[in-house]
Amino acid sequence: MLESVFLDGNNFTSIPDGCFQGLTSLQTLSMADSVNLAPWTIPTELTDSNNLVKLDLGNANLIGTLPDVFDKFVSLQELRLSYNNLTGGLPKSFGGSEIQNLWLNNQNGFGFSGSIEVLASMTHLSQVWLQKNQFTGPIPDLSNCTTLFDLQLRDNQLTGVVPPSLMSLSSLQNVSLDNNALQGPVPSFEKGVKFTLDGINSFCLKDVGPCDSRISTLLDIAAGFGYPLQLARSWTGNDPCDDWSFVVCAGGKIITVNLAKQNLTGTISPAFANLTDLRNLFLNDNNLGGSIPGSLTNLAQLEVLNVSNNNLSGDVPKFPTKVKFTTAGNDLLGRSDGGGGGSGTTPSKGSGDAPSGSPSTGPGGSSLSPAWIAGIVLIAVFFVAVVVFVFCKCHAKNRHGKFGRVNNPENGKGEVKIDMMSVTNSNGYGGVPSELQSQGSERSDVHVFEGGNATISIQVLRQVTDNFSEKNILGRGGFGVVYKGELHDGTQIAVKRMESVATGSKGLNEFQAEIAVLSKVRHRHLVALLGYCINGNERLLVYEYMPQGTLTQHLFDWGENGCAPLTWKQRVAIALDVARGVEYLHSLAQQSFIHRDLKPSNILLGDDMRAKVADFGLVKNAPDGKYSVETRLAGTFGYLAPEYAATGRVTTKVDVYAFGVVLMELITGRRALDDTVPDERSHLVSWFRRVLINKENIPKAIDQTLDPDEETMESIYKVAELAGHCTAREPYQRPDMGHAVNVLGPLVEQWKPTTHEEEEGYGIDLHMSLPQALRRWQANEGTSTMFDMSISQTQSSIPAKPSGFADSFDSMDCR
Repeated sequence: MLESVFLDGNNFTSIPDGCFQGLTSLQTLSMADSVNLAPWTIPTELTDSNNLVKLDLGNANLIGTLPDVFDKFVSLQELRLSYNNLTGGLPKSFGGSEIQNLWLNNQNGFGFSGSIEVLASMTHLSQVWLQKNQFTGPIPDLSNCTTLFDLQLRDNQLTGVVPPSLMSLSSLQNVSLDNNALQGPVPSFEKGVKFTLDGINSFCLKDVGPCDSRISTLLDIAAGFGYPLQLARSWTGNDPCDDWSFVVCAGGKIITVNLAKQNLTGTISPAFANLTDLRNLFLNDNNLGGSIPGSLTNLAQLEVLNVSNNNLSGDVPKFPTKVKFTTAGNDLLGRSDGGGGGSGTTPSKGSGDAPSGSPSTGPGGSSLSPAWIAGIVLIAVFFVAVVVFVFCKCHAKNRHGKFGRVNNPENGKGEVKIDMMSVTNSNGYGGVPSELQSQGSERSDVHVFEGGNATISIQVLRQVTDNFSEKNILGRGGFGVVYKGELHDGTQIAVKRMESVATGSKGLNEFQAEIAVLSKVRHRHLVALLGYCINGNERLLVYEYMPQGTLTQHLFDWGENGCAPLTWKQRVAIALDVARGVEYLHSLAQQSFIHRDLKPSNILLGDDMRAKVADFGLVKNAPDGKYSVETRLAGTFGYLAPEYAATGRVTTKVDVYAFGVVLMELITGRRALDDTVPDERSHLVSWFRRVLINKENIPKAIDQTLDPDEETMESIYKVAELAGHCTAREPYQRPDMGHAVNVLGPLVEQWKPTTHEEEEGYGIDLHMSLPQALRRWQANEGTSTMFDMSISQTQSSIPAKPSGFADSFDSMDCR
């Protein structure tokens, strides 16, 4: 009977069907380093081999997920599946198994993901190698793994506090936790344990020591949600009032926690009650379960509690009347008699029961009391007064022109006329409608978009561009031509002019989309829209001027333009800037957007060679569901994700794919599509992914102008690996842009914006000239931290906007 099979290091290209069927006596199967095998999955017929002790399929081109059949292998002690293309989570059948040595490290592509909680029930473990995957969540309690001596968890996305049980595990000899998002205090292991904590993590201090008590409370709260990755990435340092996302402070005390719409799961932690100064708590629009902790009623300062649109159940605590308590959209949440349990946005009813003798309007109840009648009368009077006020305001506005006007105090031929308007939508975001309103008065050169951007007359734009002279052309695209303009004081701007052939519905849609998006977002690494103009058939957009032009000019055409080739330090800094800008579009702005046309010609550079993403004509809102389907393909060939090009499916992962292509271009200095090279190398992604199969091939593929030293090569390897992940064929195998930021961040010297005073440093006076406003905004963009409690759905601390600019801001603008 066959008991051992050793086929390592051969040149087999395929596995015949049924090859492992009926091998009931098999104890050892080793096929490691079978790199020529066509992609294959772990065959289910191996379950016949229930005497299997050792299974080694490392570096054998395995794909797919691990089948949940390991409870069949009752004798399996050694499992090595490293260096393959496996994905998915760890199977539940690992629990209770006899496995001692578990090697799943260094998966190519996206790798394994999900929780590693099952390790806690694998009590026979001695050696665990899970490094270089995408595992998330906390490290489980491994106190029952009494023979575990080697634990390699580096290069994942693990979060949470390192459990004390791991630090006190007497058998432990080696442990690596580098490059995760672990939180809380720096762990302290027993003497004799070799451990590494280098690279990225989110510990509160750099050395061993306790965290601030506020941080301990917030980590207890995060534990209820399973330590979500977005919290771990943004909650760093030992002061939660130092620009932490989702947290607002006053006087060093946490007064607001806003975790609305963060896709949170788990339960609401009673630890919220330890934030004794908390006034506002937003947990709405998540997937939270369990009950609302009664301890929250002890928060004496609480004014707003919104838990709507979750999956909460159980009894509803009774909050004081002053608390605005919103619970709508929780079908399983119990309702107390007379309480506000399942109501919409209503003040809490205190005890929840109507006291005896209270007014009742139900059948058979007593008539309304005088106090109730007086209250109703007051409300009616207030309503009438509001209607009259609105009518009078509208009437006055119609008499004096449709929109208010702010004139530049400088008179003369070069006067810049600016109309400003601020609109707060009923959705609470101060958002911007996706349509233009043209003014119906005689002043046909002035039009206002309902987001508050400046409108500039066509006469001024003709003047500053020398009547759209050929010598001022900066570039051309499918939308039209971009001109350089210079205002009377020397301030430079960029003017995008729509071609007449583009003024059909498609072109107008792109024109409107660009204004709509840039009116809603403002970020240091997104090109700023300063204004626009509509005049007859003319459609023009005015941007800040980026003096170094596009990345294309510096990456591919540097010789023709008389530029020096980009250094690696410049390239990786540009990549980080782009990643931060796109990350903001995807997940940090008040709305989520997809760019759909990310490429070097849409990446602009300033004099400091810092990058900004441009051209938002194809941007669309990210779908609420898994994906949306587009009937019209948009974007540029070479950068289109496979699923988008084939099926029209659109998610944020199409931008991740395009970003991966840009990374490959930065590494190689080659275009995404290049018809000057042989066919097998003309498609950059296909060729470079083949290069990535063997790390030794990478030095031959990089841009020869780089001439990297050993340290630079290590950085290039990391970026090349990220590029491979970003261009994975399946969207779910690609990381999000936050992961890209975390990978690139340590490779770039840290940069922080200058701190300015709030309104003095950031606000723009409407009576400033456009050049003054532009210089002021460029000097201070994204640095203010004003918080407006009138916006109930706010995130973190929101910088005060310049008057007339977008209402939607986020503290991550300066990331």
